Amino acid sequence: MLSLHYPHLPTAFSTVHVALYTNVSNSAALRTRIVRASQLEGPEGDAEREAVNFAFVDARLICSPLHLQTAVYQAILAQAQGALRTKTVHSEILWALNPTNNITEAIRRYGVSDASTALIVVRISSPDLEDVETQMNAVVEGTLVPLDDLAQITDWASVKKYYKLNGEPTVKEAAKDPIRERKIVNEIVTSSVAMKSVMG
Repeated sequence: MLSLHYPHLPTAFSTVHVALYTNVSNSAALRTRIVRASQLEGPEGDAEREAVNFAFVDARLICSPLHLQTAVYQAILAQAQGALRTKTVHSEILWALNPTNNITEAIRRYGVSDASTALIVVRISSPDLEDVETQMNAVVEGTLVPLDDLAQITDWASVKKYYKLNGEPTVKEAAKDPIRERKIVNEIVTSSVAMKSVMG
């Protein structure tokens, strides 16, 4: 698990924990649990929402750690400025990753689906939160792997499709050199995430 600290941001959301899971076997149950938690009321609802208080991101659509970190930072800034477009800072990450402003589409594309086998789990919190990895392991049934393994998971065809990059001249020109093409796609997508709050 990777932990990042942003001391210049409000303490309540200055720490970010990121974990990459592969071989995830409970995606459908996890998605159902998230939906159920959002509908439960009272203390039971509060406890269940806290148990799944993470961003669950489909790892196939993340080009690089920087791509993800850019979306996370944008979500934290929106929270700090009181400008969230979604209900929580964690769902804001999914919105930031999606090239359009459609929240439902963002959650459907970038969130956990019944078929997800690789997930990035993100928790934004104060530095005081403890046992985050234990909490993540309690909800995700999968293999925790280094974030560097993301390079073998990214579905570049889907990323290009969602960002409409198949007709992009610089991407087409680099098509015969997969390493160069992926670098260009990553740069375009990361820049798009960084600019979204300004443009949207």
